[in-house]
Amino acid sequence: MADILMPKATAVWLVDNTALSFEQIADLCNLHRLEVKGIADGDVAAGVRGADPVAGGQLSREEIEKAEKDSTYRLTPLPPKYAELHAPQKRRGPRYTPLSRRQNRPDAIAWLVRNHPELTDGQISKLVGTTKTTIEAVRERTHWNSSNIKPTDPVSLGLCSQIELDEQVKKASARRQKMEDEGQVESAQDTLTPAEEAEEGAGAPTTLDELFGKPKD
Repeated sequence: MADILMPKATAVWLVDNTALSFEQIADLCNLHRLEVKGIADGDVAAGVRGADPVAGGQLSREEIEKAEKDSTYRLTPLPPKYAELHAPQKRRGPRYTPLSRRQNRPDAIAWLVRNHPELTDGQISKLVGTTKTTIEAVRERTHWNSSNIKPTDPVSLGLCSQIELDEQVKKASARRQKMEDEGQVESAQDTLTPAEEAEEGAGAPTTLDELFGKPKD
């Protein structure tokens, strides 16, 4: 529900020009009932000029009439005139990736395929702004630059935010659990590496060929 602009001035106008109850006005203007009563008694906002919410496009006359007939009715203000311009736009299709970062996408895809096999091609495409053809090429190691691809976290590459990555992983959590139950992937706990072991494994494989072996001719 949209907030009323100038709530006290609006409350002053509603007290003077309608038969709404103190509770209804307080609820609409986000004020305390006693504050509205104080306005009616002249103890609060005595020097405030009333603001007509109908003329201001914040409330319809029909809504006021409904509330006047039913003291339990809660008024609903009209949405802001240009609310749709401020609403977050849902992105359609792959994310736009700056030219300077596009060369890093295969590295990010390889990291996602290895660490989050539960993600669908559509989810990976959303995260790094690529095509399903490229994802498949990286996964099958048929990408033209496979020998130089190094799996790298897409967040560190600046291709997506940690929040966006976590959101997609959360959406695919049920699929991950099913894959673990069927033995297709290791459980998250089994893949955790203690800090000391991580340091010892600093020379671990980093390219697709080192990870999976060279593709057969």
